[in-house]
Amino acid sequence: MEQSRRIKFREDERSLLLRLLLQVASAREPEIAAVLNGRRSLVSLAPQQRIPALQASGVWFQLLAISDELLAMRARRELEQGAGVDDVPGSFASVIAQMAANGHSGADVQARLDELCVGPTMTAHPTEAKRVTVLEIHRRIYRKLTELDQPRWAPRERDLLVADLESEIELLWMTGELRLERPTVEREIAWGLHFFREVIFEATPQLYGKLEDALERHYPGAPIRIPSFMRYASWIGGDRDGNPNVTAAVTAHAIAEYRDTAMGWYLAQVQRLVTVLSASSNVVELPTSFMPVLKTALDRSGQADLIAGRNPDEPLRQFASALLARLEATRDGGTAAYPSAEVFRADLSALSSVLDRIGGRAVARRFVRPLLWQVGSFGFRTVSLDVRQNSTVVNRVLAELFALTDPADPVTSGTPQWSARIRKAISEGERLEIDADRLSAEAGDLLSTFSVIARHASNEDPDAIGCFVLSMTRSVDDLLAVYLLAQYCGLSTAPGGGGTVRLRIVPLFETIADLQAAPGILNGLLDISLVRRTVRDFGGRQEIMLGYSDSNKDGGFLASNWELAKAQKHLAAVGRKHKARISFFHGRGGSVSRGGAPTSRAIAAQPQGTVAGAMRVTEQGEVVSSKFANRGTGLNQLEILAAAVLAHSVGAPGDAEQEETPEFNEALEALAGMSQASYATLMAEPGFLDYFNQASPVAELALLKMGSRPDRRFGAKGIADLRAIPWVFAWSQNRLLLTGWYGIGSALNAFVAVRGEAGRELLARMFEHSRFFRLIVDEAEKTLYQADMEIARLYAELVADSIAGQRIHARIAAEYELTRRLIGDLTGGDLSARFPMFKRRFDSLRRQMDDIHRLQVDLLRDVRKNTGTADQKRATDALLVSINCISAGLGWTG
Repeated sequence: MEQSRRIKFREDERSLLLRLLLQVASAREPEIAAVLNGRRSLVSLAPQQRIPALQASGVWFQLLAISDELLAMRARRELEQGAGVDDVPGSFASVIAQMAANGHSGADVQARLDELCVGPTMTAHPTEAKRVTVLEIHRRIYRKLTELDQPRWAPRERDLLVADLESEIELLWMTGELRLERPTVEREIAWGLHFFREVIFEATPQLYGKLEDALERHYPGAPIRIPSFMRYASWIGGDRDGNPNVTAAVTAHAIAEYRDTAMGWYLAQVQRLVTVLSASSNVVELPTSFMPVLKTALDRSGQADLIAGRNPDEPLRQFASALLARLEATRDGGTAAYPSAEVFRADLSALSSVLDRIGGRAVARRFVRPLLWQVGSFGFRTVSLDVRQNSTVVNRVLAELFALTDPADPVTSGTPQWSARIRKAISEGERLEIDADRLSAEAGDLLSTFSVIARHASNEDPDAIGCFVLSMTRSVDDLLAVYLLAQYCGLSTAPGGGGTVRLRIVPLFETIADLQAAPGILNGLLDISLVRRTVRDFGGRQEIMLGYSDSNKDGGFLASNWELAKAQKHLAAVGRKHKARISFFHGRGGSVSRGGAPTSRAIAAQPQGTVAGAMRVTEQGEVVSSKFANRGTGLNQLEILAAAVLAHSVGAPGDAEQEETPEFNEALEALAGMSQASYATLMAEPGFLDYFNQASPVAELALLKMGSRPDRRFGAKGIADLRAIPWVFAWSQNRLLLTGWYGIGSALNAFVAVRGEAGRELLARMFEHSRFFRLIVDEAEKTLYQADMEIARLYAELVADSIAGQRIHARIAAEYELTRRLIGDLTGGDLSARFPMFKRRFDSLRRQMDDIHRLQVDLLRDVRKNTGTADQKRATDALLVSINCISAGLGWTG
């Protein structure tokens, strides 16, 4: 009964949104209503009607996504109301209840919480097709829908709310989605901070509160302390890999913006404390031990007489006013500034304690404790800014320095002489006198970036800088080059040698070959005494970043994921050998082929022993807005992530045995190898590069101006140097989506052909008992359901060499049919029948999506044919709107 009521409400809600959209559209383009109602095809419209019709379809897809988000939130609340919070999947309550049921003591729980460190990391990867203005309208529409959900409104009040909702849809229509210019990095920084101000600052203490509630229910009376385990990071303003727009000056600007945002938030919260803490000393007797604390706070504020005179009988308000004065001085660089966020947090803790002692526990819980938790997670920084650069650039800059200092004895990167030169310089603590005027622009900027890092390495919040991520790490020497540059730029704690480097240096292993080489590289790295000392100074933990997207582009979906799983196990073993804890930073994206999958299931499928309480994940592009546009959704997403990390770290009886079945591992090794071979054969097909470029809008994607970063590294033109985002984006636009499934069918088919019925039985057991294999099958199955070979065939007709286009499409289509059949045999049902909500959502959009694809094929043909004409301009604008529409329909770009 409840389920049918929810579905009915959803239909009513969708009907309301569609009715309002039709009203908005009909006032401008009456014929578009027929397209939205399915009575007319997009392709049949006149050229001048295409953009409005596509815009209407895109707006409708966006409205449906907002409706789905609201429905998901409502379903979670109803589940909690009906079954109880402990039965809500992915919640802290569920994890803590399971820990209690499995016999974990309060001390066990405390130990797990003390090692917990969860790091969502915001990135401005160019996968967000929606502008910030559009996101703000989405947020207002969501809030209007939640207001309409309340039963208290009189008919007149409800009509007013519906009118407001229509005005927002009208604004959405008039605003449009296309960016008029490519965003600057500064605007990307502001985009990322928007989500902290609107959602994450408030959601974080609520997250800790949900954990506290669960602990109080299942471990009553146990003195369990909740540490600030949420540690946010960002790449926005620090990621210079292939992005010449991220300079040292931009990085310095980003750090300042992140700091100012945190300070602005705290100032507002403490100002609220000044307003509400009206307790009078004539009514409440404060403990005598608080008076010296108050005097110290007033003295350190630099405004003791002014504050005391303003609020003579209100000691708590005086204390809050002293904190406010010190915060203002911290923001402005005054003499009364806090030396660190921890000192500010200690003052807040003192305020919370005195409130508890005078019977103001509820006041402390409401006004002070959220701020305590926020300071613990955000410090004076909001996020820790990571700096990323490519190993090619780092080595090139170091080679330039070597050449300047010793031109008579040049050394070349990758040679034994190069390795010896780096290691000698590190062991001796070598310093260079660098003449900045003689440096190239590239070298000058990288060294300036290290100088920015050095300035912030020992300031009031040393975590303002997170780590240096070295992309395309290929060797130990690549990493040692970063250590040496840091040493040259003042980040060494002992200039003469024997010290450490005040910077976390993190290798990023991206391709399959790099993942396979990673354990050997880590082993060699930890053999270096400087590295071991540095790791020790950072708590004995070495972070490793794993690239999902490039490894997928390199070897296909199954092979990529298997190599990632193996690399984690082997790297963790290397860490144990060197007595260093290894934590992993997962470079996931929104699409399945870039690591996108349900968070809790993706984390649960990680190899046992590889999480150990610590995990970082990238939140990229449109994933950020889909997760953190609204507070309820944002809180839920943070809880799912943190609870899943905790659950994996705790484990369950039998987990290790289940995950480490040698027979399963052997089978997965064989399947991954066969899948990669099939994928590589497709990549090597004659004419494949032309097929990719011509049977997709990959060349036109750059016109969307979605991000500040170019689409290719170093300006080259082949698939190898194409960034993984446009690679995935393009395959989604032509509905092949092969990055999420190609090669799996051939692998399953060959496996069964060799092993016969025993192979079938083994695959069935793996599907039932291996979380990793089950996740692969599930995500491939959903991707297959969204793929469409008939639509893809229309794109193949755009290939100039029609014979090659037909041949390659036929090969992909044959693999698609094989994969569909064999996955169906494994799951025992129709494609995606196991995911009814996913299936129902996509089915409701399929007809409109197919029409948009057909129109996009025509538009691509027009754009490529009518170069330099007015017709091309009109067709290009329509094409870009169609790209946005397809992205909105799929729910992701790359």
